[in-house]
Amino acid sequence: MLDVLWVTFPFFALVLCGYLAARRRMLPLDAIGGLNGFVLYFALPCMLYRFGSTTPIAQLLDAAVFGVYLLCALVMVGFAVVVSFNARIRWNDASFGALVAAFPNTGFMGVPLLATLMGPRSVGPVIVLIVVDMVVTSSLCIALSRLDGAKGGALAAVRKALAGVLTNPMPWAIVLGGVASAVAFTLPAPVQKTAWLLADAASPVALFTIGAVLARAQMTVDHPAPLGDYVPIALMKLVLHPLLVLVVGAAAIQMGVPLDTFTLTVMVLVAALPSASNVSLLSERFGADTGRIARIILVSTAAAFFTFSAAVSLMR
Repeated sequence: MLDVLWVTFPFFALVLCGYLAARRRMLPLDAIGGLNGFVLYFALPCMLYRFGSTTPIAQLLDAAVFGVYLLCALVMVGFAVVVSFNARIRWNDASFGALVAAFPNTGFMGVPLLATLMGPRSVGPVIVLIVVDMVVTSSLCIALSRLDGAKGGALAAVRKALAGVLTNPMPWAIVLGGVASAVAFTLPAPVQKTAWLLADAASPVALFTIGAVLARAQMTVDHPAPLGDYVPIALMKLVLHPLLVLVVGAAAIQMGVPLDTFTLTVMVLVAALPSASNVSLLSERFGADTGRIARIILVSTAAAFFTFSAAVSLMR
């Protein structure tokens, strides 16, 4: 366990650095958007392209990984909505709570962390899981959030979510990387060097940005909330989600689904990651209780230093 903590510590320490920098105003809150933009539009797409272009195309088109993980995501969304839905938490808030229960922080944290822990072979499954969460899980939860009767309805929300996917550079980086892998395309040397430099910047800046985003969200929350509104969802993300992926994946292997134990381990560890930090931005855009979502993300990120390390220790 201790050797795993030594590996994971620098990743969570960078998150803490970003959090403290924002809390102490060493990093102006207005600058956080710029950091987020650099990661989202420059560094992370280059990292995903590099991983995609250097990963065998068969690993990027793994239907077994896609199907098992999607089933688990749907179960998590349904369970989280049922558990949290009450007189105060209606469809909008329950749906975004379900999204943070099922959507791990794979892009900003999972890609560099899993590549360090499990090696380059882990990248293929991780990219497949990113596609599931960004395209299917997010669109489903946004559609469910509109069932309160908000203007435009669920269908309009799905269209808006899919439009957001199309304007997000990360899926395009994955697609282009997969195409490059399939046709054995290599970027010209100067262009590749530039892209790879940006890719190298993705991990530290993304982790630092996660902490800053969490601090900003906490600092802008203007109302208290009972622990029962957010702690159970954070525990679902950190404990129930990886357990569900482990059980469903193991059952799939027993049924003859072409899923090997290494890939299942990667899937479980992705599910053990804390909630995706960008969900708070989505919840704000769609008028949900952003304070509640920010608290879930903050609790899951803080606790994940121990729970994720424990998951790595157990799965390895």
